[in-house]
Amino acid sequence: MRLFFFLMCIIIGPSSVTAAGVGKFVIIAHRGASGQAPEHTMAAYQLALDQGADYLELDIHMTKDKQLIAIHDDTVDRTTNGQGKVNSLTLSEIKQLDAGSRFNQNFPDKAKPYYRGQTILTLEEVIGKFGGSVNYYIELKKTQQYSEMADKLLRFLNAHQLIGTLGVHGQVIIESFHEDTLKYLRNKSSELILVQLTDNPWNIDLAKIASYADGVGPNYTKINQKFIETAHQHGLLVHCWTVNNETDMIKLINWNVDGIFTNYVDRARIIGTVFPFHFQ
Repeated sequence: MRLFFFLMCIIIGPSSVTAAGVGKFVIIAHRGASGQAPEHTMAAYQLALDQGADYLELDIHMTKDKQLIAIHDDTVDRTTNGQGKVNSLTLSEIKQLDAGSRFNQNFPDKAKPYYRGQTILTLEEVIGKFGGSVNYYIELKKTQQYSEMADKLLRFLNAHQLIGTLGVHGQVIIESFHEDTLKYLRNKSSELILVQLTDNPWNIDLAKIASYADGVGPNYTKINQKFIETAHQHGLLVHCWTVNNETDMIKLINWNVDGIFTNYVDRARIIGTVFPFHFQ
């Protein structure tokens, strides 16, 4: 199978790197290594790093008692043995839930005994574990308290020297589907790296996005090479979601995409052996 992809790359041929920003291709671990471990758990994050992820993606919601936690949905129903809205549950209540056993049940071929009992993590737990040794790609989910959540996030990141004058530029990227959230963040700091997510890439105004964000994150199935070229002309990075097929990874690299979200970091790293000049 690997030989097939090597031969395919030779047929397609690598393209030149454009001046879209960093000029490197980054692998963003979508909810951690979520294709092989329970999403947004320590097991998924550690596996993603072991496989060579450039960024860990964290979806952030706020609990009833104003704690920032890493979970994609606004309820705990899909990924845990509990029920309820995240913002109606306290952190103590959420910490009692099993965030790993359902993965074992749904994917018995990928099940691991130690996935049982994995918990929903606070942002503080994730940063406390990995600190400044890794890069973070943080999605702020839309809530009525988005400004409160954004302020809390920025205070936390500043306190841990991940952004601001003591931070390393680019170590944290903040993404959102919601323009008002990103504009609020831009007004708070001109130095933040912000990415506008979209599921309708042809219905957005790239010039407008460039006025408040540094990149765009489109659904890769809805774009073509022209979209990437146009975004680059506006000075925007293009980070596509969620790319799990090796053939699609190769196509996007040849289109000069700047990075991908993927559930399978290991697959993307195999592609990196073919396109080493694209990778950090």
